[in-house]
Amino acid sequence: MKFGSVDEILSFAIDREKEAVDFYSSLAKEATRTSLKEIFEKFAKEEENHVILLSDIAGNKEKIDSYEFKKITDLKISDYMVETEYEEGMPMPEILKLAMKREEKAVKLYSILADKTDNEDVKKVFMILVQEESKHKLALESMYDDYLADQDN
Repeated sequence: MKFGSVDEILSFAIDREKEAVDFYSSLAKEATRTSLKEIFEKFAKEEENHVILLSDIAGNKEKIDSYEFKKITDLKISDYMVETEYEEGMPMPEILKLAMKREEKAVKLYSILADKTDNEDVKKVFMILVQEESKHKLALESMYDDYLADQDN
């Protein structure tokens, strides 16, 4: 990835977040269980908030400065999965695998983008997004793990 400016980096990241909003919104519409619908709607809303954060870093400076980083556990479940394409009517475990992989890629992407800028505010925003996407990945991996555990009973 080559970028000519911080604005190009931000524009690229905003596009990825908008794709994530669409992805989770479509999963929420298709979800047959209320709990999954709510989780996917929550993720879509959080991805919308990421768009807002990236779109107006100066306007969100207070929020950025007050963000508290926490250690997020990585279950590494998605590390051992093959990337797949979304197909309407996919079984839930496959949807969870797909979503985990997307979040894993988002974490890697924002880590790379943070390294591509010298702007400290932009760098911090990307590190915030690394953490936020890591939270999504953990939630999805936990749901997948719980799903598999339920199958064993």
